[in-house]
Amino acid sequence: MRRADRLFQIVLMLGRGRVLTANTIAERLEVSDRTIYRDVQDLQLSGVPIEGETGVGYVLRRGYQVPPMMFDEEELQALVFGADVAKSYGDAGMAEAADRILAKIDAVLPQRLRPQLVSHRVVVPDFRISEEVSETLGEARNAINNQLRLFLDYRNAAEESSERIIWPLTVAYWGRTWTLGGWCELRQDFRNFRLDRINSLRILSSKFPDEPGKRLEDFLASDRRC
Repeated sequence: MRRADRLFQIVLMLGRGRVLTANTIAERLEVSDRTIYRDVQDLQLSGVPIEGETGVGYVLRRGYQVPPMMFDEEELQALVFGADVAKSYGDAGMAEAADRILAKIDAVLPQRLRPQLVSHRVVVPDFRISEEVSETLGEARNAINNQLRLFLDYRNAAEESSERIIWPLTVAYWGRTWTLGGWCELRQDFRNFRLDRINSLRILSSKFPDEPGKRLEDFLASDRRC
């Protein structure tokens, strides 16, 4: 990795708001701690507001604007692929956000790279999930983002319906099917619900608590054990 690229990566890592030690940064960038100490000192001398000290850790002062980032052809292809997946298999809000991302990238790209935004070397078929699943996905993401309980009328594989109140934690896309994962108040355990089996859902006004054992990381850990 060129030194200029390494310095840029350090700024990006420190700009995420977490205090990082030189050793942590060095391991991620595959260089020595001493190299990171020198790089941080040079960045500070050049005016980048990095706070912290040797042995404690570093963080970028809140409010500092990271310079615009540039992409190579492989990175652009990955970004366009991800945006196309969001537009084809996500909900309306996700599709609109993907279009905004591509517009922002197009605005700062050098002319030689702009054809990559419309290249069809990697194609995502315009499949589109059903309108019902799209709407359900949008509501589920809204509830997750605002930590609100969800009421579900859900049918299982045997076509048996039940009503549930869940604490929505995450949605997952499995190639053909979206699922909603969360804590089920009825079963008092984590459950996954296929979005195409949700007859109806309603966002409730009450927030669910940030309770140990019922958080997203607990759900993911339990899912890995299955």
